[in-house]
Amino acid sequence: MKLAVAGKGGVGKTSVTAWVGDYLARCGEEVWLVDADTALSLGQALGLAESEIPTPLIQEKELIRERVGEGLIHLNPEVQDLPERLAKQVGNLNLLVMGSIAAAGGGCACTANALLKALLAHLIIQRRQWVVVDLEAGVEHLGRGTVQFVDGLIVVSEPSLRSLQTASRISALARNMGLTRQALLINRATNDFRLPEIEGLPPLAAIIPHLSSLANRQLNSPSVLNLVERDELDHAVGQILAGLGTKN
Repeated sequence: MKLAVAGKGGVGKTSVTAWVGDYLARCGEEVWLVDADTALSLGQALGLAESEIPTPLIQEKELIRERVGEGLIHLNPEVQDLPERLAKQVGNLNLLVMGSIAAAGGGCACTANALLKALLAHLIIQRRQWVVVDLEAGVEHLGRGTVQFVDGLIVVSEPSLRSLQTASRISALARNMGLTRQALLINRATNDFRLPEIEGLPPLAAIIPHLSSLANRQLNSPSVLNLVERDELDHAVGQILAGLGTKN
């Protein structure tokens, strides 16, 4: 199963990516987490120190030159060996730090993005394991790259009008690409939250309230795992996967 996580910047999509991956790994699944966001914070969300986080693929200039070339570039470079070569194992998870794929669209002549796009396509299309991709914030990336081939899209929103409107736009773009299996997650919701009527939102799958233990931890650690509320998070992730029609 291949999933992408999208949403407006700051809504917690990287945390959600980490929670989904952690839940699946504890269920015995082999999981690849892909950091394809400019912020490059998924490694820290998993509890890695900055020195432990791999160099983003987009910055591996020698590797990019080796696989893609210069001048007349190879748009379909060999990438089969790269996941194991570049991944960082975090517990039972495999982390790949790629960098932004926001410009990796059709017709792009950028060598770095050609390699990013090829590697992401390999992970999504060829690999049999679970793959969860933390996408660039916003909506632009959905018209580019290869996320159109994922099995499902998790759209994360805060309980605010602007965030929900962005979620609606993301959902519409994804549907236009044929990605109709979607689930909406509301993060940091108040107890009295009620979803307003906004056209185009994906089906609401789960609501995560404000997590006091996460708020208390964030000044001392960027990790979002092993929280006091883990059972509650597991329940929410289970609801999301059920909403996407998965077996977990």
